[in-house]
Amino acid sequence: MPLNRTAPSSRAMMLPPLPDIVLEPIVKLALAEDLGVAGDVTTDALIDPETQGRWRLVARAPGVVAGLDAAALAAFMIDADISFAVAAPDGARVKAGETIAELEGPARSVLMAERTMLNFVGRLSGIATLTRTYVDAVDGMGVIIASTRKTTPGMRALEKRAVKLGGGGAHRYGLDDAILIKDNHIAAAGGVAEALTRARAAAAHLTCIEIEVDNLDQLRQALPHAPSAIMLDNFALADMKTAVKLAKGQTLLEASGGITIENVFSVAETGVDVISIGALTHSARSLDVALDVV
Repeated sequence: MPLNRTAPSSRAMMLPPLPDIVLEPIVKLALAEDLGVAGDVTTDALIDPETQGRWRLVARAPGVVAGLDAAALAAFMIDADISFAVAAPDGARVKAGETIAELEGPARSVLMAERTMLNFVGRLSGIATLTRTYVDAVDGMGVIIASTRKTTPGMRALEKRAVKLGGGGAHRYGLDDAILIKDNHIAAAGGVAEALTRARAAAAHLTCIEIEVDNLDQLRQALPHAPSAIMLDNFALADMKTAVKLAKGQTLLEASGGITIENVFSVAETGVDVISIGALTHSARSLDVALDVV
């Protein structure tokens, strides 16, 4: 049966924050890294413990907001008396100069948390913003822009969420999500057919099986085994179009490798279902954000 190709919404997905059990270890590690064993010696030397203040978390460039759950938790872990009021929630598009959040509370505490908060919001908003750029480039084409496992160690949950906030989809979160047979697996298993046969025998009834193919011959070998998806690795555009014709909707086709903002529309035009882009997480430029005194 042919697969339905429904165009994704042009609006960013609004998501609940990650559970604290996921967030806390990441935020705690980031704070501990910054505070070291002596704490904030600058703030300790300069700021009276009774000093209170108000600040605005501001975007200095246009983008899509992400990372506020981690930033707010960082503030709370330093001092539960810090007020963190969100003005532009995760997933919102902001313009340069626009307020993302307003903070109020003990100045010493806010200054201790400042860089960690900005690091989370800047890094994750950069990922959401880059993702939205790709999603907008193929709007209405019926193709999913997906992230990969090329994430910062320890930050995968946050970075994958940032991709979703930018309107993208998720490839595997880890090695346990699905069976993904790559070129080295194929070589070690003895070929495409043997690899897929072994995968089918080992897979649970809900386990997806995807295989990466390097050429049309491998695609032809894979199709009779009815994998859940086939990844077209570094295919030329002409070969992608041929692959779509050969598959005839029998399975999801995913294009991967060498995808840029300049060629993503042409890749989408071939008719593939998913375009996975490692650069969404490994090459995103942080959004410029700042904490300004009110």
